[in-house]
Amino acid sequence: MARGGPIKRTRRGDFELRLNPDERDILRGLPDQLRTLIENEDPTSDPAMARLYPPAYEDDPIRNLEYERLAGDDLTSQRLASIGAMEGSIDAVRLTEEQLLSWLGVLNDLRLVLGTRLEITEETTQEDFAADDPRTSAFALYAYLTWFVDAVVRALDPL
Repeated sequence: MARGGPIKRTRRGDFELRLNPDERDILRGLPDQLRTLIENEDPTSDPAMARLYPPAYEDDPIRNLEYERLAGDDLTSQRLASIGAMEGSIDAVRLTEEQLLSWLGVLNDLRLVLGTRLEITEETTQEDFAADDPRTSAFALYAYLTWFVDAVVRALDPL
């Protein structure tokens, strides 16, 4: 991991992206995996997708269906545009605020999907995964994405 965090706001108002080559390699393939999931999975049949598309009106299925009909395609289009923006800037040294917001959306969506698949709760720790547990590396990626999302939010905070 880069010293001082992966993102630093510059005096020019953009953001320096400080990632080592290994981090970029890890991040490089993740947006396409998210795209594949979004384009091929049904939010009603996949708990990870349901996490990305939670019901707007849990207690009113009719209103919720109407919301999904009206907003669902827009949400998907925004997600796919953010994925494209991240893929297009994965090797950048500097990001605009708009690019960084796209990264934030993608990284958080990836974190939510992975956390759902791993059945992460607020109480989950690394100790919950034994060294020989095949999910240990996925949990490590989840922890990295959580740290990265936090770093992006901090960098975006003007204070």
